[in-house]
Amino acid sequence: MQVLLIILIALAVICTVVALIRGIVIFLRTSKADLLSPGRNISGERQNKMMQARILFQALAIILVVFLLLLSRSG
Repeated sequence: MQVLLIILIALAVICTVVALIRGIVIFLRTSKADLLSPGRNISGERQNKMMQARILFQALAIILVVFLLLLSRSG
């Protein structure tokens, strides 16, 4: 069970890093024209989606670490 949790934690951490890097890349590609154009800011929406994904994966990793710690204490 602990090995499975460690694998899941590693996957959650990898997903967190990927979402972070994608968000940074989208941020760096944003131009002044994107920011000043009227209407929807597609770049900003993508940045927000990556931020939400990063937070979700971080929360998942933290929850899995807590489960791993609880499992190691009881075992």
